[in-house]
Amino acid sequence: MSRPAAFAFLSLIAAPAAAQTRHDTNAPIDFGADHIELQDRANRAVLAGNVKVRQGAMTLTAQRMTVAYTGQVIGGNPQVSRLDASGGVTVVRPDQTARSQFGVYDLNRRVITMLGSVRLTQAGNTVNGGRLTINLDTGRAVIDGSSVAGGGTGSGGTTTQAPNGRVTGTFSVPKRN
Repeated sequence: MSRPAAFAFLSLIAAPAAAQTRHDTNAPIDFGADHIELQDRANRAVLAGNVKVRQGAMTLTAQRMTVAYTGQVIGGNPQVSRLDASGGVTVVRPDQTARSQFGVYDLNRRVITMLGSVRLTQAGNTVNGGRLTINLDTGRAVIDGSSVAGGGTGSGGTTTQAPNGRVTGTFSVPKRN
């Protein structure tokens, strides 16, 4: 792809993301799961089975999620600092859906990082890669072809990499007469 074509492609993907309204990272986090285990001494909760988390207009789903909290309680609620998700992770925002094997939502930095077989779809455009970072303050989404080690236990993990370590995709073009 030539440099001007690559720039046009990136503009198509980035422009709608930047135009999105800012995500309300102060909104309460509602969750549901088939099972929850509270680990108070470790300041975390483990949610398993059909996990669904909603904050404002954003929904995050996965098969398993660890919720880390600071130990500080405000208004009777523990202060959540990070969500680590695995197993069919999906993040849905207005006009944007991202899917991957693993995801981390760092509430302090207001950043979501998705890893392993990432697919981002937005307004008819699709981009595939190894890692996606979404800045919830700016709406900026950056995807690259990085490989990701994970899965399994011990040293028997698998490695997932975007095809040829590159970002690939399809973008729509306007209908012309």
